[in-house]
Amino acid sequence: MDSELIIIPIIFGAIFGVFYLFFSTRNKERLALIEKGADASIFMKRHAKNAAPFWKVFVLNLSVLLMGIGIGIFIASILHYSMGVDEDVAYPGTIFLMAGIGLFVGFSLTKQLDKE
Repeated sequence: MDSELIIIPIIFGAIFGVFYLFFSTRNKERLALIEKGADASIFMKRHAKNAAPFWKVFVLNLSVLLMGIGIGIFIASILHYSMGVDEDVAYPGTIFLMAGIGLFVGFSLTKQLDKE
C-alpha cells in the first residue's frame, strides 16, 4: 500500500486542524468578552516599548543555535578520533546537547536584551 500518499494528507489535515482550532477558539473567546461588555481595544496588539525587535531576537537565537551545533560537531569529532567513542553515538548526542545548550543561552541572552 502506498503509505506516502496517505501521510501527506494527514500532515496537511493536522496543520489545518491546529489553525482552525486556534482561530475558532480565539473568535469565540473574543465574542464572549464583547458580550460581557469588554472594550474592543484589548484585542489590539500592543508592543512593549522596551521590547527588542523581532529580527534582533531571531538573529541572536539563530546565531547561538548554529554556534552550538558547530561546537557540537567539533567536540564530537574530538570524541570520535581521540577517545575512540563510536561515531553513531558521538555525533548525534553531542550535536543535540550543544544545540540545546545554545538555545538555552540564546533564551538567556534574549531576556537580557529585553531588559535593556
